[in-house]
Amino acid sequence: MKSLNELRAIKNKMMCQVNLRLGGEAAIHAEAEGAQVHKNYILVCGGTGCTSNHSLDVVKAFETHLKEHGLQDDVKIIQTGCLGLCAKGPVVVVHPGSVYYEEVDPEKVEAIVNEHIVGGVPTDKYMLKEETTDGSPAKTMTESDFYTKQERIALRNCGVIDPENIDEYIATGGYEALGRCLTEMTPDEVIQTVLDSGIRGRGGAGFPTGKKWKFASGNRGEVQKYVCCNADEGDPGAFMDRSILEGDPHSVFEAMAIAGYAIGADQGYIYVRAEYPIAVNRLEIALKQAREYGLIGKDIFGTGFNFDIDLRLGAGAFVCGEETALLTSIEGNRGEPHPRPPFPAVKGLFGCPTILNNVETYANIPVIFNKGPEWFSSLGTELSPGTKVFALGGKINNTGLVEVPMGTTLRDVVENIGGGVPNGKKFKAAQTGGPSGGCIPSTYYDIPIDFENLKSIGCMMGSGGLIVMDEDSCMVDIAKFFLEFTVSESCGKCTPCRVGTKRMLEILTRISEGKGEMEDLEKLEELANFIQTNSLCGLGQTAPNPVLSTMRFFRDEYVAHIKDKTCPAGVCKKLLKYSIIEDKCKGCTLCARNCPVDAISGAVKTPHVIDSVKCIKCGACMDSCRFGAIIRK
Repeated sequence: MKSLNELRAIKNKMMCQVNLRLGGEAAIHAEAEGAQVHKNYILVCGGTGCTSNHSLDVVKAFETHLKEHGLQDDVKIIQTGCLGLCAKGPVVVVHPGSVYYEEVDPEKVEAIVNEHIVGGVPTDKYMLKEETTDGSPAKTMTESDFYTKQERIALRNCGVIDPENIDEYIATGGYEALGRCLTEMTPDEVIQTVLDSGIRGRGGAGFPTGKKWKFASGNRGEVQKYVCCNADEGDPGAFMDRSILEGDPHSVFEAMAIAGYAIGADQGYIYVRAEYPIAVNRLEIALKQAREYGLIGKDIFGTGFNFDIDLRLGAGAFVCGEETALLTSIEGNRGEPHPRPPFPAVKGLFGCPTILNNVETYANIPVIFNKGPEWFSSLGTELSPGTKVFALGGKINNTGLVEVPMGTTLRDVVENIGGGVPNGKKFKAAQTGGPSGGCIPSTYYDIPIDFENLKSIGCMMGSGGLIVMDEDSCMVDIAKFFLEFTVSESCGKCTPCRVGTKRMLEILTRISEGKGEMEDLEKLEELANFIQTNSLCGLGQTAPNPVLSTMRFFRDEYVAHIKDKTCPAGVCKKLLKYSIIEDKCKGCTLCARNCPVDAISGAVKTPHVIDSVKCIKCGACMDSCRFGAIIRK
C-alpha cells in the first residue's frame, strides 16, 4: 500500500457490501468498479460463545439449504465476531432489515431459508424476543433495547464485518487514520490528539493514554522502542478483549502502528492467551493480510515508516496481565512482576522504552482520529470520556457484551440493556473489576459508572467484567471465590501476596463454615491493609478489594455467619439446615428413598423427620419432594 488513494479505492469498492449491514442502501457505491451486491447477507456469530454452541453447524446448514435453492451466489454467509447477546446464541442476523434470529440450530435454518430468504417474509417465531417486557413482539436488531441503548465504538465492527477479510475492515474506514497520521501529522501532533481526546486506559486503573505515549516519545530515532498490546485477559467473567480480537483484529493493528509512529517505535508485540484459539487464528490471518497489503511492515504508505507486529502466546497465568510481568514473559522469562519505577515507558521490554495498552484501548484509537478528539471527549463524563465495554454475566437475563458511554448508571446497564435479574429476584450487588475490584451494592444502583465514582466506593473499573448477583448470592462466598482465585494465581514472588492472601482465605473459610469469631473481621482488615501497602505489583495490592468491599457493604452477612451460624442466602453448605414442614409432608417416603445417607425417617403417610447430624446437605430430598414440604435455611 503506497498511498491513501489505493486504500480509498478498496474502500469504495467494498462499501456497497458493508453499507447494507450498517443500515444503508445496497445501491450506494454500487457503481464502483468490480462491486458486487448480494441479495442477502447472513451474519452468523463466530465468537467463542456461539462457536462452542455449534454455530459452525448453523453455517453448514445455511450453505446446504441455499445450494438446494440455487441461491449460493446470491446470498453471502459471513462468520462474524461476537454479536453481543450471548444469552441468545447461536445468533444469526439477516440483512437487509437487520432481522435478528436467536438460538438458531440447524433444524431452524431450513425454515429461515424457505420463509425469509426465498419467501421474503421473516420467520417471526425464531426472531428475538426481549426479556424486558412480557409478551414482547419479535424485534429486529435496530428495535432491540439491548442494541439501541448502546454506543458502540470499540465494538463498532464486531458482528458487522468478516474479521478474516481485510477489505471489509477497509470498507468501514479502516487504516484511514493510520494513513492520515503518517502523511498529514507529525508524531507530536498524533500524541496531542490522543491527549485532547482524554482517553484513559481501559485495562485497569485508567491511566491517561496520551500521557503514557508522551512519556515514551523522547529520543525518537535514537533508541529502540516497542509498542505492546495486553491481550492476556484473565479476570473471571471477562471476555471483552477476546471478542474484539475475534471480531475486529485490524483495529488493534492500526492503533499499534499509530502508536509506533507517535513514539518512534518500529516493532510491536501482541501478548495473547493461548486459551483464545479463535482470537489467535484470526490475528494470524489478519496479520498476514496486513503485511501483504503493506499496511504492516516496511515503508507504510510510501512514507518510509516501518512497523511490524509479532504475536506472543501466554500460558494463562493471571499475573501476566500485570504490565511488568507481561513484558518479562515476552522476553522469554518466567512472568513475574518487577518494582516500579522505572516504568515501562522509560525502561520496559528488553530494557527499552515501551508503551503497553490493552485491546479495548487500542480499538478506540482509529475512531478518535477519524471523528476527532472533540467528538470522543463529548461522550461520557468530563474525567472519564468515551465509552466502556462490559461483559455482563451472573444473575442477569441478557448475558453478553455491551458498550455504553461512561457515566451510564448501573441500573441502566442491568435493567434496560441486561434485561434485569431473572426469575423475579431482586438485584443485590454487582462485582466489577474481577479479583481486583469490588462489589457495588443495591444502595448504589443509580451510581454513574466511571473511574472516579467507582473508586469513591472502593471499587474499580478494571477490564470490564460485570457480574450481577441477586438475593440468593452470599457475599461471604463471593469474596471467598475471588480470593481463592487470587491465591491460586499468585506468582509467589512477594510474601505479602503469597502468604497474606492465604491467611485471609483461611479466615474466610472458617467464617463460611460457621467457625469464625468476631475478632476475625479485624484480622481480615488488618491483613488486607498490609497486603495493599506492601505487595510488589498492582494485582497483589488490589487482591483484598473483594473482601474489603463486601465487608463494608454487607457486614451483617459476615456477622450472621459468625454469631448466628447461618448463611442468610442459603449458599454456604456447612451452615445449611434442612427441615420438613409437618403440615405439608404426605409421608410418601420419596425423600427418604433418595437420601444417600439415610438421614430421613418416618412411616408411610406420616410426617418425616431429617436427622441433622447425619444430613450431608446434598439437597437430594428437596429436589425429590413433590409437595414443597422440605425447606432449606
